[in-house]
Amino acid sequence: MFHYLLRRLFLLGFVFVALTIFAFSLGYLFPGDVLGNFTGLRNISPAEEIVLRQQLGLDQSYWQQYIYFNQRILDGNWALSFSSQQNVLDEIINVMPATLELASYALLLSLIVGIPLGIIAAVRKDKWLDKLISGLALVGYSIPIFWWALLLIMVFSLTLGWLPTSGRLSVLYEIPTMSGFMLPDILLSQVPYREEALVDAIRHLLLPAVVLATYPTTVMIRFTRESMLDVLEQNYIKTARAKGLTRLQVLYTHGLRNALLPVTRQVGLQFSTLITLAMITEVIFSWPGIGSWLIDGIYQRNFPAIQGGLLVVSSLVIAVNMFTEILHTMLNPLARKF
Repeated sequence: MFHYLLRRLFLLGFVFVALTIFAFSLGYLFPGDVLGNFTGLRNISPAEEIVLRQQLGLDQSYWQQYIYFNQRILDGNWALSFSSQQNVLDEIINVMPATLELASYALLLSLIVGIPLGIIAAVRKDKWLDKLISGLALVGYSIPIFWWALLLIMVFSLTLGWLPTSGRLSVLYEIPTMSGFMLPDILLSQVPYREEALVDAIRHLLLPAVVLATYPTTVMIRFTRESMLDVLEQNYIKTARAKGLTRLQVLYTHGLRNALLPVTRQVGLQFSTLITLAMITEVIFSWPGIGSWLIDGIYQRNFPAIQGGLLVVSSLVIAVNMFTEILHTMLNPLARKF
């Protein structure tokens, strides 16, 4: 196990190095002045340009420039945004909790719905319930996320008027920001309208969370079904049945635990998918997360913001995938490679 973790950590370090090299290269690949792309400053005077080039190492080799670039990343001295002239890292810290909150609840929803439906479909294989669940999963897998979001808005917001169409909270409520996560901030606040604000925040969260959870839910249904069917065909399941155990005992004691082991690896993969799909969802629902922030940066040709957002989102996805891979290996001895 130690050698496996060592190899994984080495691979993680190699991927991060490759990612930082690519992020550093964007400063030269983006249009415009290289100094402006690395600093985010505009209208730089000749005297300031000389000083900045020395600080960034632009008068030295590319290798030295890359070292200076990593030092600035570690120190938190990222470039300034072209649009706001604020530190890109500060802006990312402000918008990242909204995306993590939305993606976390969507992932939780996909697990709560997808795993039980996948188990039911496997237990009722080739029955009408299995065909119904598999058919719904296929439809959900094929639906374009933007069309699905607009359809839900039209039905539940515009027609029925049950749910809001945009934002995280109504302007009627003012909640002090402590963690950046809306629901925990509301619960930790001491405002007199805390319960009303909590209900309003959940109503704002419901539609984007359902839209974002649709695709990973269908994947979890199909993957759990296939994993469960594979486990139910194993010899130890047949032996348990021959011993006289009930169907429920066999399913819970022997089948469920082994069938859910491969699902842990899918959690990391689906989280990566959620971060990608969140960009579309956040734009449609005006959710103030890093997805809509990055889309705005692309429209505005805000190159420092694109560079910083790419670095943070890619690092998050890589770290989560690596964590779930290690967790899966720890839980499943058969997956360990010494």
